[in-house]
Amino acid sequence: MKVSSILGLNARSQLYLTPLNSPKARRIADSKLQMAKTLKKADIPTPDVYKKFRDAKEVFDFDWKTLPDSFALKPSRGFGGEGIIVVKKRIKPDVWLTTQREEITDADLKLHTLDILEGAYSLKNEPDVAFVQEYVGRNKSFRRFSYRGTPDIRVIVFNKIPVMAMLRLPTKESGGHANLHQGAIGVGVDIATGITTKAIWHGELIKFKPETNHKLHGIKIPDWTKVLEIAVKTAIVSGLGFAGVDMVIDPEKGPMVLELNARPGLQIQLANMAGLKKRLDRVEDLDVRDEKHGVNIAKALFAERFADRVAAKDGILTIGASEEIKVRDANGHWIKVLAKVDTGAWSSSIDREFAKKLGLLEKEKILFYRRKLSALGENNWPVINVSLRLAGKRIKTTMGVSDRSKLTFKVLIGRTDLQGFLVKPWIEKR
Repeated sequence: MKVSSILGLNARSQLYLTPLNSPKARRIADSKLQMAKTLKKADIPTPDVYKKFRDAKEVFDFDWKTLPDSFALKPSRGFGGEGIIVVKKRIKPDVWLTTQREEITDADLKLHTLDILEGAYSLKNEPDVAFVQEYVGRNKSFRRFSYRGTPDIRVIVFNKIPVMAMLRLPTKESGGHANLHQGAIGVGVDIATGITTKAIWHGELIKFKPETNHKLHGIKIPDWTKVLEIAVKTAIVSGLGFAGVDMVIDPEKGPMVLELNARPGLQIQLANMAGLKKRLDRVEDLDVRDEKHGVNIAKALFAERFADRVAAKDGILTIGASEEIKVRDANGHWIKVLAKVDTGAWSSSIDREFAKKLGLLEKEKILFYRRKLSALGENNWPVINVSLRLAGKRIKTTMGVSDRSKLTFKVLIGRTDLQGFLVKPWIEKR
């Protein structure tokens, strides 16, 4: 990870938080209750709120025995997971068992709620509101990796595009909470597939869940596309231009928004071993239509290499300066074409008329436009998703669309798509 690609705290505040996150949007993000209200109006899934407490009288007047068997008691303006009690089941009419297997009575809940009201866990130690929220259990995909608590997925959204994501796994040290500063594990996630790649614990890279042989890479997050789309829609509805959206995956209801952060931390860069600044720069000027469009762009731009995502690594394949490849058209058919292999070009490109013939240049298939300078002046090239096969290896990539009618090759393969290949110009074409 290059130092120049890393986003620091000062740059985060000066370039993104202050200019892009309005005071109104920050107020929505800082209040869990205000966030829940805003998301409910927009039909964005979030855990239900059962009860709110605004003063001591409400605490003492409430019949605590009417609470469900499982729930979470939270401060509205809490920070970093502090002040949250998660109850897993009821063992007596007025006694519950927390996710930490501690017994807690209605009297304990009352005292804790009064502490919340006095501001013991709020951002600025100011008086707060307490509320009881629906309990979200662990999805079966995470049971082997999470200690008692519910894992969550942090998605950084910028310009309606999910630029980076991290799975946060509770540990014994974190007390079942998913906050890294409390001892949870941060696991980087490939934006394109929802498969975990690398993991950190206390800022150090690890491969296995502590004290187990459970590998932390290769975990497949369910409903991944839906997770990303909901995260982007949440950022749009809240008004945050730069947001951290924390998602949970309920075993029955699927992805839900748990929290919204107007000042997301930057350890996500370590978990992914990738810099945020570089990714933010790539998408800053793109015109994004909606959440689906933003997710498509993210999957195209920020996909991890297969060798980094999955255990088995491909061998080195030798290819020549020109190769017969197969390109997949809009109907799923593979079309043969001779392509130029050019290590001097950074990205790949495809002829406009050829792309039209394949059905890949429809308006809804265009990800964005890239400005290109040439001897003829400045042009806007459409950028599209392309699936191809090169020397038997399937590659999913993005290609700029240009006029190559006067050139020999309809497709040019640039070096971004040549990892794992050894190019020898004297090799005869296949």
